[in-house]
Amino acid sequence: MQLAPDTHKGRATVSVADLIRDGFALPAEADTLTRVVQDFRLRITPEMRDAATSDGVARQFVPSAQELIARPEDLTDPIGDAAHAPVPGLTHRYPDRAILHITKTCEVYCRFCFRRETVGDTGHLPPDQLDAALDYIAQTPQLWEVILTGGDPLVLSPRRLADVMQRLAAIDHVQVVRFHSRVPVVAPQRINAALIDALRTRLTPWIVIHTNHADELTPAATEAIGRLANAGIGLLSQSVLLRGVNDTADALETLFRRLYALRVKPYYLHHCDMARGAGHFRTTIAQGQALMAQLRGRLSGPCLPSYVLDIPGGHGKSPIGPGYLTHLSRGAWEVTDWNGKRHLYADPAEPA
Repeated sequence: MQLAPDTHKGRATVSVADLIRDGFALPAEADTLTRVVQDFRLRITPEMRDAATSDGVARQFVPSAQELIARPEDLTDPIGDAAHAPVPGLTHRYPDRAILHITKTCEVYCRFCFRRETVGDTGHLPPDQLDAALDYIAQTPQLWEVILTGGDPLVLSPRRLADVMQRLAAIDHVQVVRFHSRVPVVAPQRINAALIDALRTRLTPWIVIHTNHADELTPAATEAIGRLANAGIGLLSQSVLLRGVNDTADALETLFRRLYALRVKPYYLHHCDMARGAGHFRTTIAQGQALMAQLRGRLSGPCLPSYVLDIPGGHGKSPIGPGYLTHLSRGAWEVTDWNGKRHLYADPAEPA
């Protein structure tokens, strides 16, 4: 039972036989799960294998027969990266920022990933493509922020990270570099002094930590996040609303409180994308809005992320949270408070 090809071999490589041996799957599921991992790669770090005694963790990383169910709305490029790629390895969707896909490798492969069609099929961005992407950034003066993703940019060695950071720092109009990563949670041992030093340039670094359930925040992950915070690196989080993982107000409240206490600002709660084979993870938008409405009264403002939908086709993110304001007539509004009670509000009278 061999896995689909993975260019990042090592301590996180897992087989279907391993899952059965460790009790994450039944022997009768072997043939079906082998078919699943032939299409969608399997990789779980030891940290997440240990944490997978929690269903909220296991469902994110352990393959399921449901991934073989094709749905009419499934897309191979759910967020439309290809529609905004001026050169290989770069997505330029918004005027002032661009995504640099520095690698296609991750420490774990999430069962709901919106890039699951491409992650793991190649390694790091080839040197000639990296040169072309950096040239494009250098020649596009409106680019103020560069977002490193992939894959997961923090799987790169500190030497590679330092090289990319220094080359970006040489571009005067680039001021901020943002990393989207699961590494601080799923492979916290990688957050060491060498990696942190690699991020130190004139640029302001931010790390957006992807985590979906409080049980992922192990003691080792907590320590790794603390090392980043103590180094003065700005920390945000992004989570995906996932059926059977975190689709309750209690689960989300616990996660966001834990993050905020760790000096991580909850940033985005993504509505699950239409990735192929991930339909069983998707909730309705109405369910997501109801959860956000419940959290509004249970969490302080800084604990609350924005609930967003990445519009299929490459049209960008849109806030889709619940509405609190109803326009009644000219200058007259009805406002809903966190208890669900409604109140009238009037605009100031227009000057004569």
